[in-house]
Amino acid sequence: MKLRIGVLGAGHLGKIHINCIQAIPDWELVGFYDPDAETANRVAQEKNTRAFSTYEELLNAVDAVDIVTPTLSHFETAKKALENGKHVFIEKPITETVAQAQELIQLAKHHNCKAQVGHVERFNPAFLAVKDMLHQPMFIEAHRLAEFNPRGTDVSVVLDLMIHDIDIILSAVKSEVKHVYASGVPVISDTADITNARIEFENGCVANLTASRISLKNMRKTRFFQRDAYITVDFLTKKSERIRIDAAPEQPEAYAMLLDLPNGKKKQIHFEEPEVLANNAIREELAFFAEAINKNKETAVTLSDGARALELAIRINNLIESSLRDTLS
Repeated sequence: MKLRIGVLGAGHLGKIHINCIQAIPDWELVGFYDPDAETANRVAQEKNTRAFSTYEELLNAVDAVDIVTPTLSHFETAKKALENGKHVFIEKPITETVAQAQELIQLAKHHNCKAQVGHVERFNPAFLAVKDMLHQPMFIEAHRLAEFNPRGTDVSVVLDLMIHDIDIILSAVKSEVKHVYASGVPVISDTADITNARIEFENGCVANLTASRISLKNMRKTRFFQRDAYITVDFLTKKSERIRIDAAPEQPEAYAMLLDLPNGKKKQIHFEEPEVLANNAIREELAFFAEAINKNKETAVTLSDGARALELAIRINNLIESSLRDTLS
């Protein structure tokens, strides 16, 4: 069934969402709302779609709303949509506070609405290629480094960058968080520009995350270590690798890589490059959202997923800010 959807926000990312929605058969783009009249008129002409004069007018014309606005407006706009019985797609981070996220969860249940959070790295083709290969990873290392951009310093680097990796790790580790340690350094802004967090889970898994917005080059790479396998995901280049170790056969191939163990046994090392199927991750997540509505199934990244990622990000941020206050006092 074709669903009517409206986009809230026509900035850089909002325009990308409009493009993607127009390419998805299950969606009918009714239009968008942006409070900046000049921007609204320009985008309406560029994308050949309607610019609504108010958010309320947009809500009355759609089945679902795609919220692509600054985080501080997420809660009120999503709340209004859910109270009007509209399905909601909301960009990350879900809200400013965990309490706001919990209220949205209850509203979605009460009004029987589908809601999905835009943690787009879940749909990165490099991650999709290995997702089913992740079996109880016990050590994870993530680096998300970005070149300096003055437009990004209005929010914490944890909530802007690290939260992507927080969500990926929480989706891969089926255990509760036990301990969190974090540190950070402000270099060019008032908040930490480079941060590190160590997350220890109840099942013994440890995740080490680094996020920076002052690097000389971009990097978005995560490494998963689990029994008999090492898996790496490059979210930037969209490539994945798996190094797998198992018992060596009695007659190994001529060029097989063998590992001699102290007990006299041999193991074989296998280097694999899983097939990565190219996709448009934003289009993919929006298509999945439509499918969840039409087939009445759970969304790919639920409001609870978004709330859990936000809660851990805020916890990390608070630890960093507390450490910085102690240092400067």
